Order: sequence, then structure tokens, then C-alpha cells
Amino acid sequence: MLFLHQLYQYCQRHWRKYRTIVVVAGIVGIGISIFLSHHQVRAQDTLQQQENQLIQQYSLPQPSSPAPVYQPRPRRSTPAPRPAPASSPATPAPAAPAPAPASTPEPESPPEPVINTYVMDFNRSPVVGYRLRLEGVYPETRLGITRPQSWDVKAMKVVLRFQHSPSLVPERSNLTLRVNETSVGSVWLNQPNSEIAEAVFDVPPSLIQDYNELSIVLQQNTSAVCTNPEDPTLWTEILPDSKVVMDYTFNATPLDFNRYPYPFIDPLNLNANAIAYLTPTTYSDSWLTAVSQLQASLGRLAEPRLLNTRLVQDLDELEWGEGLMVVGQPGNQPLLSELTLPFEIENNQILDGEGNPMPGTVGMLALATLQDGAVPVLVATGNGDEGISKAVRSLVQPENRNIETGQVLVVDRVSSLQSPLPRRWPGFVPTDRDTFQLAELTDVNGNLFTDITVNGTEAPGIQIPFKSLPDEVFHRGSTMVLEYNYSAQVNGRLSAVEVSLNNIAIASKRLDSWGRGRKRFKLDLPPQLLTPNTVLTVRFLLRPRDSQVCGPEVDQQLTGTLHSTTLFNLSRDISVALPDLALLRTGFPLTDPQDLSGMAMVLPDNPASVDVETMLAVSKRLGNLSDAASVQFEVYRASSLPNTVRQQKNLVAIGLRDRFPLPATLTSDGGSFGLQAGFTRIWQGNQIQAFPDTGGMIKAAISDQSDDHIILALSAQTTAGLADVRDTFDRDPLFSQLQGDTFLISRKEPNPSPYNASGYTTQSLQQSPQRRIQQASSLSALSFFLQRYWFLIPTVLVLLALLLYGISQIYLNRLHET
Repeated sequence: MLFLHQLYQYCQRHWRKYRTIVVVAGIVGIGISIFLSHHQVRAQDTLQQQENQLIQQYSLPQPSSPAPVYQPRPRRSTPAPRPAPASSPATPAPAAPAPAPASTPEPESPPEPVINTYVMDFNRSPVVGYRLRLEGVYPETRLGITRPQSWDVKAMKVVLRFQHSPSLVPERSNLTLRVNETSVGSVWLNQPNSEIAEAVFDVPPSLIQDYNELSIVLQQNTSAVCTNPEDPTLWTEILPDSKVVMDYTFNATPLDFNRYPYPFIDPLNLNANAIAYLTPTTYSDSWLTAVSQLQASLGRLAEPRLLNTRLVQDLDELEWGEGLMVVGQPGNQPLLSELTLPFEIENNQILDGEGNPMPGTVGMLALATLQDGAVPVLVATGNGDEGISKAVRSLVQPENRNIETGQVLVVDRVSSLQSPLPRRWPGFVPTDRDTFQLAELTDVNGNLFTDITVNGTEAPGIQIPFKSLPDEVFHRGSTMVLEYNYSAQVNGRLSAVEVSLNNIAIASKRLDSWGRGRKRFKLDLPPQLLTPNTVLTVRFLLRPRDSQVCGPEVDQQLTGTLHSTTLFNLSRDISVALPDLALLRTGFPLTDPQDLSGMAMVLPDNPASVDVETMLAVSKRLGNLSDAASVQFEVYRASSLPNTVRQQKNLVAIGLRDRFPLPATLTSDGGSFGLQAGFTRIWQGNQIQAFPDTGGMIKAAISDQSDDHIILALSAQTTAGLADVRDTFDRDPLFSQLQGDTFLISRKEPNPSPYNASGYTTQSLQQSPQRRIQQASSLSALSFFLQRYWFLIPTVLVLLALLLYGISQIYLNRLHET
């Protein structure tokens, strides 16, 4: 109170002295407040006008029907309708019966859902193959099976057929089946003389998930006390005709873009996903580019599942389980006017909610169904090519898919992503540094490695994908520092840690007597074993300290841990020889960078269906082999291919010989293989005519516009031959055989199996001179030169010896003269 009183007195004494300043300050403050308020109001009005203008410009259409529902139908053959019996002219038609009295119809009950049965044999799993042999005291193996998203599994049973060693003690040997870590049953291993036994396990439907793991756990003993785990008579074989049987019904699923790519791609599908593209009225560069980019994206999303793709001219050609893709403007896809879509189409123009044509720069995405919901349809359209390109890019780029929802999307803006750096391939070893840790590598599921612990005398090996880029060459001096530890119950004298590359053991070390703290083990990595498909395996061979004490409790106490701080140091350079089709098995050089921006495709001016289907097969394969946030390659027809593209990019040229877009590539230069008119084949000066020539050709050659790029020619004399080339990119057994600079293929039977290459005849040729592209130090370049031209070393040594001998003789003669 005293302070306030003093302040009041001070203001009374000095009021006249400072009143002018106070008044001026007050006026200025009021003016500033008025200005800021007016500016804020104007900013709000401007923002509101922009929003209103945007809403008026892109008025969304109002859906006139509920979202389409996808309802798969059971796969069954439709019986042909029986013909009506012919009426005889001599027999009078019977009189019509008297009409029954009218009655109130009873309401129809909904039809019972059809129960479908699916049988999956164990031999479909690469873990099983022709047999699955389990050895040791406590062996265990695991198999995975998924539940498709459209299935409602009502019942599931596992039928195991097996045989085991006759030396097993029945009272101490058994087989247990676990589903998702829950035991569902056990049987004794008591069959005499290795007879085949069969056990049926019923799996409760409540245990079934999207991803299911079947674990077969064995306990095998040949002694009533303690069994030697090295006993070779400890074995049980699971036969490949064992199977999983599931009874299920189909679920009805409302279509929504927040579920994309389902139902067109189901990552849980037990069969191959199938897609059909509706052929447009005319082919254009923009349409070919759009469907190729979409196909490459679907190839990435479907991996590792199979994806079957084809073109259809009419809806009657659709087969069971196929999804339909309709890409193009309404004028180029007449079917759009027949579909039930949430927007109007008039005069080949898409209209907005106010009846105005949508701008050509805006793309439209919509979901629909055909055949009473059995066929899902994806529509990517617009009133202009730019809009269609935006619509497809929004499906291709993951960051756009994350915000997509609903039945229809209006795509106005799509961000352009920067191309990734060359030689930065996800899932491969780092290329920007030679020293890195295990924590920087990813497993088969794309997750970074952490510390991994295994246990038991039959501990599984820890597999590490150690893939190097195809253009890398390794030298001696690449090392690995293994960091690990193990439990104290391990007998160090009988236990070891082993490292192998591609199932070839490269080093091992006996464990110490006491497992205390981290251990380190430095070893050399053989350069010849480091390839783009290398798998590094670390295996702990563990034995208990007291062999007289046995049981599962003792076995589970034996642990080994691989630490993520394990260090790698690589000695490598960049060196690759082109052309080489073996490099194409990893996608190189077409998939560098990983967004495929370093390549382009070329088709004839008037492509045929087999040309476009081959283009789709190549796009899908390149999508499988790449991993990026976008797809940025383009497709051209022969007359529209720019010279800058020919000079700066790798090219994939597709077409029959008589309309091949780059005909110079098919000529025979320097003895290479070539195709000419009249079914003529030329190779190394030899010339033949084959009638008919039904084989296909895949040829890689250095580009005539750039020595650093290649042209991949996919051609044939006939449509059947080009279809075989398409199958090469569609089917893994054929694609894995690519090598040399020319690959010839032809089928031996009308309908070869897609799961092996026995139905085809293949041949690889290597004749064209190769060009080596390398980035290496002077010493490494000299080493590469000597490795390629080693036969010159003896000649150089002899000439050098003669030169030194001559110099020494001249010196001795002069010395003698003096």
C-alpha cells in the first residue's frame, strides 16, 4: 500500500511534464492496432477467396451409389445349359394346368456361403523340396503359410506323413506340431522298420492369423539315459506329400484406396496374383509409359509373390481371379462409359460436380467392380495425358499412397521426387564407405540387424544377406571382425563358431572354456565368394559342459549371441565388363539408379499385343529387382525416341525383326549373332535360313551413341518367339539362366510348366567384344590389366631379360676396352 501511494504522488507531481509524450504514445498505439487489425482481415479475406476459388475450380463429384463391394466367387466350372427337348409335331401339347390359388410368398432366406477347400503340399516350400530331414536330439523346423485377406477360414488341419530311424526309443521320442507357438498335438515316433506314418492335426480357427508359422518339434533318443547328439541314427524325414488343408469362405470387402494394392495385389495370396490391362483404342507414348510405371510398381508390391499379367480386348476374356486395370482417357477407353463410376462422362469428357469438364492437368482414380462384384476394376483416367500421368504417379509413390482413401481420388498435384544416387541399392552392402557394422545391413524382411541369440545343440545358423553390387571387384584384404558371446554352460573344448559364405565354410574358432564377456574373431573374406547373391552364415556349434546330464532344460541353456557391432572392412574397386546378360539377373545396369531413371524402352510405331505384353513383363521384372520411392523410366515409340535419350540412357528395344525399333542392333557385327529377312540367322560368318523360326532372342550390345550404355534387344522372327522372350522375364527358372551377350530360347512343348525350364531349349552365346568400365587406382588398374592379359607376362619377361643381357654385354665390352 505504501508503494502504491508513493507512485500516485509521483505521477501527480510530474504529470504536466510528461503528458505530451503519453498522449503521443497513446495515439501511435491506437494507429498500430487499427493497421494490424485491417491487415489481418485482408489476409483472411484473401485466404478465403483462394479457398473458394479452388473449391469452385475442382468441385468434387457427388457419388450416386455406395462404394463398390468386392465379393470373390468360388472357382468352379459352369456347366453348359442343357438344350430344350424338341417337340414332336404329332404329339399334342399337354393342357396347361389350372392356376393355383394365390398365396403370400414367404421371404427368401439368404443363401448359405459356399465352403471352398484349399490344399497346400509341403513340397511347395523351398525348405522342404523333395525331403525335409531333421537330425539330432531336439531338432526343429518351421514353415510359413499365410491367410489371404479375402478368406474366412472355417477349419484347418495339417496332415503330416513321415518316417523315422528304427533306432529311436519309442518311449522317449515324439513329434509335436505347433501353430503360432501353440501346441496342437503330439505323436510318438514308434513305427517299426522306418515305415511311413501319417498324423492329422486339427488347428482351431482362433489360432489362424494373417501370417502363420508351423513348427515341427522333435525329441529323438536312442538311449534310455543320455543320447549322443552326434549319433547318425537320430533322424526323421517329413515327406513332401504332407499338406495343409483349409476350408474357407470368401469375405465381402468394400473397395477403398486405403487398402490399395488390395484386392489387385494381395501380399498374403497363396496363388499367383493376376491382372489384366484393357487394351486402348490406340497406343500412345503416354499410355505405354503410364502402364509400364504402374506395372513396375505392382511388381515391387507383389514381390516375392508371382504376378501374372496380360492384355484383354474385351471383358468376356477375363478369367477367374483377375483384376482389371483401365488406363486412359474416355475417348481411348470406351468401357469407361459403361462402368458405374462416381463421376459423369459426356462427349468423352469427365465432368465435375457442376457439369463442367475437368482440366486436362487433373487425374482421376476410381474403384469399381464387374460381374456382380467378382472382378475389381481400377480406373486411372483424366481429360489429358498429364492428368493420367499424375494419377499413376500417385499410385506409384508410397508417400502419396499413405494419404489416399475413399472410392475416387482427384489428383491435382504430385510431388516430383529426386532420383536416388547411383550405386545406392537398398539391401546391398554400403557403397559410400568400406568399413561398416552389421547393424547397417538388413535382413530378408528389410529390417536392420540387431543382436541375435540362438540356443541348443541344433542351433540354426544366422543368415546375413551380404550382397555386393554387380560392378564391384574385391581384392585380398577384405576382413570381418566377428563379435559374439555364449553361455557359461557351453563346453568350450567341444564347441565352436563357424562362418561360411554361400554354404562354403571359410573359418571357425573353438570357444573358450568360460563364456564371459564379448569375444572377437577376425577372419578374411575370400574375394571370389563375394557376389550379388552372397549369403553369410554364422553358426554356433554348442555342446554341454556335462555330457552325462541331458534333457530339454539343459539344451535350452546353451546359447550363442551374434552382436550387431560385428565389423566389416572391404577392399574393392569398381570394374565391370559390358555387355553381359549375367549382370541383368540383378538388374544391372538398367536398375541403376534404383528408380529406373537411367533407362528407357522403345517399341515399334504400331505395337502389337505381344510387344506390349513383353514390355509389361520387363517392367515387372525391373520392379522386382529395384527398390525406390518412385518409378521414373519412360517408354517411346520408334519415331518419337529423342536423340538425347539414346545418348544418355540404357535402352530396352522390343519388337519383331521386321518392325524392330532399332534395326541396327540386330545386324551381325564382328561375328555376333544377328537376324535378317527371310528367317535368316547369322553368327560368326555362318548363315542359315530356318523355316519356321519360332525361337526368341535376347541380345545385349554397346550403344552406338554412348560407350557407357547398352541396348537390350528383345526380338524374334515370329510372334511365338517373342512370347518365349516374354516368358523369360516372367519366369524365374528361365531368367536365372541369362548369360553371355546373346540368349536364344524356344519352347519344346505347347504349354511348358512355369516352375521349371525343362519345357524350353536355351542357348547362350558370347562373341561381341566387351568394354570394361572401371574406377580404380593405378595399382588396381595394373592388376586388372595383368589379370586379363596374363599370357603377355612370359613374353615381356623374356624381352626384358634379353634387353638386360644386351645392356650388360655392351657395358662389359666398354669396360674391357678401357
